[in-house]
Amino acid sequence: MDRPRPFFPKSHGRPRVDDQRVLTGIIFGNRNGLRWRDAPRDYGPAKTLTNRWKRWGEAGVFVRMMEGLPQSAPIPGPS
Repeated sequence: MDRPRPFFPKSHGRPRVDDQRVLTGIIFGNRNGLRWRDAPRDYGPAKTLTNRWKRWGEAGVFVRMMEGLPQSAPIPGPS
């Protein structure tokens, strides 16, 4: 989970819920078709999941991740 760290926006003052934990929650919620409030609390508060999904989407964080992650390390092929 260190690879996506450079794509997360910087914190401005207040301590934040862990970005990696929230990203995992967003992926879990999207993969399983959940409402944010139905995601397990282990991923952080539902309001945080909602806000980060919206803010990161508008800021292009997800697009940059999808474009940048494949370039940062090769994907292992079949052996």
